[in-house]
Amino acid sequence: MRFLHTSDWHLGRSFHREDLLAAQAAFVDHLVETVTAERVDCVLVSGDVYDRALPGVDAVRLCDEALARLAARTRVVVIAGNHDSARRLGFGSALMDAAGVHVRTDFAAVGEPVIVGDAAVYGIPYLEPELVRHPWELDERSHAAALTEAMRRVREDAAARAERSVVLAHAFVTGGESSESERDISVGGSSQVSASVFEGVDYAALGHLHGAWRITDRVRYSGSPLAYSFSEEKHVKGSWLIDLREDGVASEFVEAPVPRRLARLKGRLDDLLGDPAHEALEDRWLQVTLTDARRPSAAMERLRRRFPHTLVLGFEPAGGGTDGARTWSGRVRERSALEIAGDFVAEVTDGPATGAERALLHEAFEACRRKEALA
Repeated sequence: MRFLHTSDWHLGRSFHREDLLAAQAAFVDHLVETVTAERVDCVLVSGDVYDRALPGVDAVRLCDEALARLAARTRVVVIAGNHDSARRLGFGSALMDAAGVHVRTDFAAVGEPVIVGDAAVYGIPYLEPELVRHPWELDERSHAAALTEAMRRVREDAAARAERSVVLAHAFVTGGESSESERDISVGGSSQVSASVFEGVDYAALGHLHGAWRITDRVRYSGSPLAYSFSEEKHVKGSWLIDLREDGVASEFVEAPVPRRLARLKGRLDDLLGDPAHEALEDRWLQVTLTDARRPSAAMERLRRRFPHTLVLGFEPAGGGTDGARTWSGRVRERSALEIAGDFVAEVTDGPATGAERALLHEAFEACRRKEALA
């Protein structure tokens, strides 16, 4: 059996106001060509098909076109990610089953596989811990508890079958590295889950992290097909071509087309504009950080004369400048929404958030997450 593992399309997303729909359409063309050329038996799409719960019309049209083109050539299994609305993505799934497109968004059905040849393919959509805790009678509210119970149900069903088992899941599994473009899914603690939860399956096709990470030979992230933040500058984007063989898993990484490469530059404005070593970066999307002692006037306009695709401009004076203040992006990087909100409370009240205030903020964020998951 040959599978093509992809995820995190984020259809409808832009890149610092640059429209990516044409680049996403080019990726769909590439995906269809790969399916045909490599005689793929099934495409696995491991969540975050859309970038938001209410996707735009153009994004929906592209998704419809992609699934129709793939269904004309192979089988497709899709799960919902944390960016998707499970209800909206799952609309019409019973009808689409007949066409060979199997959309799995209901957590209650994680133990019901799609049979593709001699493989049982189990779709585990993104599991919001609070939404599954009571129906599944879990002892704790955590990603680890939710995914462990989902895999228990998968193993229970797989034990009664002769087919090999493949799992799609959307989660943060230990061993991968996050980038700046993934939405935080932590719930009052660690969002990470051990890869050991997938022990016993022939292959686990993961989604959520945007890099192509090989956690083990049998547990992998395909990553997003396009870069969605400058932190992904070094990523190689694409999909995993997976062959299930009697003696294990054989894999090949199929690189995706790159609409425009990324780069980051840092230095004094005059140096950046005059250095011939930067000629190769003139056609790239750039994030530029200026280190001049004083903020240069018309800096973006001057940069774009040489580097027309400069998208982000930051300012970090050498030596910390006159007040040593960090940029906003630097202060919030790798901090959760709850921590940032706590910092805001401290800023406006001249003191750290109290336990009661933090509990109220946590409750508010959790209510927003539940509402979005049910959208």
